[in-house]
Amino acid sequence: MNLPTEIFGNVVVVHTPDELGADQVDAFETFIPTLDRTNVVLDVDATEMLDSSGLESILRMQDLLREQGGDAKIATSNATNRKIFEIIRLDQQLEVFESVLDAVR
Repeated sequence: MNLPTEIFGNVVVVHTPDELGADQVDAFETFIPTLDRTNVVLDVDATEMLDSSGLESILRMQDLLREQGGDAKIATSNATNRKIFEIIRLDQQLEVFESVLDAVR
């Protein structure tokens, strides 16, 4: 999996795929360690399917980045995705921002 990325100083923004579920998790988890930065913002605006496997993968990514002295944040203005993070209380474990620019700051 090769996902679009953008660099903002010491932060890399990763634009997640249309689907982040069981079928994509292995490739996603293989891609994240290849990044040259440990501060990552996941832009999940365009992700239309996000299941429990994808959410667990995001948490594992956060753990990996924190072990390396970095962190993970979420950026989405997609109301459905924001609601998913709120309902399962991932917004208490990950910082969720309305925009990529807010998350990068």
